[in-house]
Amino acid sequence: MDLRAQFLREIAKTRLAVDPGPAAPVTPADLEPLPEPARRYLRFMGAVGRPRDWSFRIGFDGFFRLRPHQRFSACEAWSYANRLSLARFFRIRMRLGRIVPMTGRDSYVDGQGRMLIRLADLLTVENGTGAAYDSSELVSYLNDAVLIAPSMLLVPDVAWTAVDGRSFGVAITDHGCTIGGRVMVDERGAPIEFTTTDRYYTDPDDPAKVQRTRWTTPVEGWEVIDGRAIFRRAEARWHLPQGLFTYADLRPIPGSLAFNMRPGE
Repeated sequence: MDLRAQFLREIAKTRLAVDPGPAAPVTPADLEPLPEPARRYLRFMGAVGRPRDWSFRIGFDGFFRLRPHQRFSACEAWSYANRLSLARFFRIRMRLGRIVPMTGRDSYVDGQGRMLIRLADLLTVENGTGAAYDSSELVSYLNDAVLIAPSMLLVPDVAWTAVDGRSFGVAITDHGCTIGGRVMVDERGAPIEFTTTDRYYTDPDDPAKVQRTRWTTPVEGWEVIDGRAIFRRAEARWHLPQGLFTYADLRPIPGSLAFNMRPGE
């Protein structure tokens, strides 16, 4: 069954705010209070002169695995984020061992995060909720906004801080939870990597074992489409005590990225 269609039907049932009213464009004056690398980044991303975005939807093809020594499996994933209600929905489908179908649903809505993993979309193998998942899913929202829709972060609940000439800090607060990360950029302002210590790793062999762990999303290659910069490839990595664990390798599906969309549109 078409994963995109399933995903759109699911998020269409959510009750998120969808009427932002007239959106003022991002101006050079909006960038003045920010650290210089952040100003360079927003210009590179094509945010200046464009109305502020309030949502986006994007699809990915790539590879995913659950354990460090496991083989990668081909996957498809879809994501939707909404600034007005501060929500994010992510769905991924793959075949474990290239045989058993697995679906994963990550969500952040009303300040609550959840990770639901099911085999054949019938048998639940993980259903994680609680403070660690609230923080982790809010981090995912922040990471996605940094890499896809930076004008969604030009709001009072987001703080930008200086670090050095090649990076800046960014933090977001929602429902009393504050998380943050660091964005490394090149001389153009193109993001190279997002890194945070506010995300929690769940041991797939012991779902009750959840530990705060450094998490990074290095990016490779950028192209400009309709005046916006979009990455060609990104990975997701856990920096575990036993070593680096790259678990996702994703590329945007051409034509899948759309901005300011209602849920399910």
